[in-house]
Amino acid sequence: EIPLDLSQVMFITTANSLDTIPRPLLDRMEVIQLSSYTDEEKLQIAKNHLLPKQMKEHGLKKGSLRIDEETLRAIIRDYTRESGVRQLERRLAAVCRKTDMQLLSKTVKRVTVTEKDLPKLLDMQPYPPTVHVEQEEIGVVNGLAWTEAGGEILEVEVNVMEGSGKLELTGNLGDVMKESAQAALSCLRSRAEALGIDPDFYKTKDIHVHFPEGAVPKDGPSAGIAMATALLSALTNRKIKAGIAMTGEVTLRGRVLPIGGLKEKTMAAKRYGIHTVLIPKDNARDLEEIDQTVRAALRFIPVETVDQVFAEVFCPSRVETKADAIPAFLPVENSKEAALRQ
Repeated sequence: EIPLDLSQVMFITTANSLDTIPRPLLDRMEVIQLSSYTDEEKLQIAKNHLLPKQMKEHGLKKGSLRIDEETLRAIIRDYTRESGVRQLERRLAAVCRKTDMQLLSKTVKRVTVTEKDLPKLLDMQPYPPTVHVEQEEIGVVNGLAWTEAGGEILEVEVNVMEGSGKLELTGNLGDVMKESAQAALSCLRSRAEALGIDPDFYKTKDIHVHFPEGAVPKDGPSAGIAMATALLSALTNRKIKAGIAMTGEVTLRGRVLPIGGLKEKTMAAKRYGIHTVLIPKDNARDLEEIDQTVRAALRFIPVETVDQVFAEVFCPSRVETKADAIPAFLPVENSKEAALRQ
């Protein structure tokens, strides 16, 4: 109970989530957002800091353990899911412990770890590649999401069945994401004729929208254009090009609104082998913040409306001619009529 003047003291605190901070306290804080590490940054941190630290703590000499950069990249890519490096340090510690065992039980003086050795050394299987990036599918779209562990691919699946017009949403969705699905459906209904959809599909079809990995909570509006695209694909039986992911909020009028977390989302796209990413046009200015290796690996397409999205993502369903004057996702009859009108 000693009096202490704290008027000139600056308190610095860290938190993984702002949701647990009381609102009156948060209002008095200056919040500094730190973005996720890129895979290249994680590699340099592991090579220059984490690995030497763990080798010293486990009594390993400098030349007794060798891990090349490709093996470190494999650990980062396949055995961790995080925005920081805590899991990465644990994985490197496990490799050091197994190295100690080999050095003590065998006559070897040096251990070289390759990517093939990782499942045995880490006692775990790598995270499975659950995302389909090399297949052209109907009703399946790769969205992009931001989580506390960094960016992730958010797959959207849509099935259309004969029924009475029910819309079912599954996958542990929050209220905002459910409303976004309703907005995407209403957007398609308002332009059903132009898109070649039966105007009464909402009365005669049951639609099921599902987000896999149902144990993981999902919320936010940024999957809006992904849901609209998956719905149109399932309703028109059109395949979506392989290697494409997208993020953006959709409005009832079909506008594409900006989103947050673009840096982390694009890192996830690169990690999963995506080559083309559709982003809201208003987010184009955020591309400067994206890592250079990510920008070099991905093709970015800024879009303002869902019409532009549909024109980019659908596989050609017919041989196009010079007379075609509108996007390929529109019906053949409308295309000919437009050409005649011109």
